[in-house]
Amino acid sequence: MALAVLTGCGEGADETPADGRGTAGRSPAASRPASPAGGLDEAQLTAVAFTDGERVGEFTASEYTLDGPIGDAYTATPAVCQPLVSLAGGVSGHEPTAQVQRKVDKPTDLRGVTVDVTMRSYAGDGAAEVMASLGRAGEECAGGLTEERAFARGTYEKVEPVTPPALSEADEVQAYHFTILDVKGKLKLHEYLTVVRSGSTTLAFRGEVLGTTDFGGIPDAVLTAQWKKFRAGQA
Repeated sequence: MALAVLTGCGEGADETPADGRGTAGRSPAASRPASPAGGLDEAQLTAVAFTDGERVGEFTASEYTLDGPIGDAYTATPAVCQPLVSLAGGVSGHEPTAQVQRKVDKPTDLRGVTVDVTMRSYAGDGAAEVMASLGRAGEECAGGLTEERAFARGTYEKVEPVTPPALSEADEVQAYHFTILDVKGKLKLHEYLTVVRSGSTTLAFRGEVLGTTDFGGIPDAVLTAQWKKFRAGQA
């Protein structure tokens, strides 16, 4: 993400908020379990994803011309931290049955927020297991980790849980803020990750900026619009 862009390589705390959504960084799992079937297929995910050129508030959605930026090439040390770096099937240990990925940004603002939106379906309890792995990573890797991709390496100084957004009918939501050093160890970059589970589907939002600005989190307009579109497709 921002680390890769800046280097030219291409692509937590227990606190109960007043709204009762559980510990910081997570909303509690609802009683509805993951689907025992394979979940939505690629065509069904595509139908509820942003379309190429779709306006999302001040942002515009687009399809990736190549593979999305957070894929199988991203790995983490220690290995338990992997879900914080990439949830791609080849490296996360949880292989989805279908996946659709979109980019949301302001095409004319090169230093603005870019959000990678990835929806994945899993067989059985796969989606719930992804969330469990993510939660474990958030706890055990709070003090930092190392991310590697090809010839680039970055150090996550901190992994901080942030209050997850309130999304009606979501089964689970986890949200994190990452403080990352660039490969030269001089610049502090900021990224945010929010992952939502609905039955056997996860919706992951990873945001970055080109630079050192802490932009405060995944833009609510992007997250809410995708969640509403996804839910409308399930009705």
